[in-house]
Amino acid sequence: MSTSPGHPALARRLGALDATVIGVGSMVGAGVFVAFAPAAAFAGPWLPLALLLAAVVAWCNATSTAQLAAVHPASGGTYVYANRQLGPWPGFVAGWGFVTGKTASAAAMALTFGLYAAELTGADDAAARLLAVAAVLGLTAVNLGGVTRTARLTKLLVAPVLVVLLAVVVLLFAGTGPAAGDGLGWDGTAWGVLPAAGTLFFAFAGYARVATMGEEVRDPARTIPRAVLGALAFTLLLYGLLGLGLLRFLGVDRLAASGAPLLTVVREAGWAAGPATAGAVVVTAAAALATLGALLALVAGITRTALAMARERDLPGPLGAVSQRRRVPWAAELAVAGLVVAIVLAGDVRTVIGFSSFGVLVYYALANLSALTLRQRPGWAPRAVNALGLAGCLVLAFTLPWQSVVTMLGVFAVGLAGRAVVLARRR
Repeated sequence: MSTSPGHPALARRLGALDATVIGVGSMVGAGVFVAFAPAAAFAGPWLPLALLLAAVVAWCNATSTAQLAAVHPASGGTYVYANRQLGPWPGFVAGWGFVTGKTASAAAMALTFGLYAAELTGADDAAARLLAVAAVLGLTAVNLGGVTRTARLTKLLVAPVLVVLLAVVVLLFAGTGPAAGDGLGWDGTAWGVLPAAGTLFFAFAGYARVATMGEEVRDPARTIPRAVLGALAFTLLLYGLLGLGLLRFLGVDRLAASGAPLLTVVREAGWAAGPATAGAVVVTAAAALATLGALLALVAGITRTALAMARERDLPGPLGAVSQRRRVPWAAELAVAGLVVAIVLAGDVRTVIGFSSFGVLVYYALANLSALTLRQRPGWAPRAVNALGLAGCLVLAFTLPWQSVVTMLGVFAVGLAGRAVVLARRR
């Protein structure tokens, strides 16, 4: 997108490893610790099929995003791609869906961190919210320090989380849970696979975070596709093992009823007799670190999209301000942090998962549609992949719980009406 002397370009400081780690850190967050339970409630024993469906849609989306990022290596992700391939109105819908849905999702990440941290310290709900606010402010300070600091801290947060998750995978397949094979009480149908896949999509969303930071990646035409697809491939394997292992170890009913499935696993396995013992503490600490890593990358992605929208005057122009020294969008960082803090103080975690999923599915639907219009394409990205991703996103979006669909459609209506009013006044 365009820049001006007052709004300089961002600096290209991210290499392939940094970009891939940011992608992994964006996915392995709150979703993997909470999304399997509501998905199991929808899909029951069909959970593996729901996971596979979410994975296929995610892979199509990642392929389309990688194509577009190589052609348009600028900050803003699908907001930029849809603007250039489809026009300003589809671009606005993509950007608005991402900024609003992901801001709510960032609040959910922060609240999840606060709840897990409170469990470690024995704090109450009010203290959990204060811890969440502190996390938002602290990570915003890191992002304001420059994108290399963001990548460095993401590595430090993700590494221990992956170690704990791999240890849980070993436990799931090596041990025998007391409820393994359970599921007779589940009374749903196979149609629950669709809303379950939409819910699990919340855990996958984040693989293309580096594309929203395309202006800060070195050699973007090569680095971004490799980072996006590499991060997703790793996370797909990890999620597949976790999903199958949780279903095997806990059974459908216990999994669906658990607010923290991985914590339930270590307790059922005898690693923890209570919340203060070693196994529970390790998993709880890993969940807290994972949410911090995802929140760090998520806020960075939101602010880059807000920066791109401000440059095109789809959001207030002052949000396009970039620090001359650190080359970060400081005004957008502070604005997003303020909104996330406000939601943290007023909302709760579970209500925003469907809301966020709908907005992001619309965002990726437009990414797939944009990729369909590309004339030059690599051999690994035929148009059929773009078409499948587009159809998959729309199906999953409109089979989410109706409350989430109606709420987000209202948010889109407000955004579109506001843009129409602003354009009319400019004329």
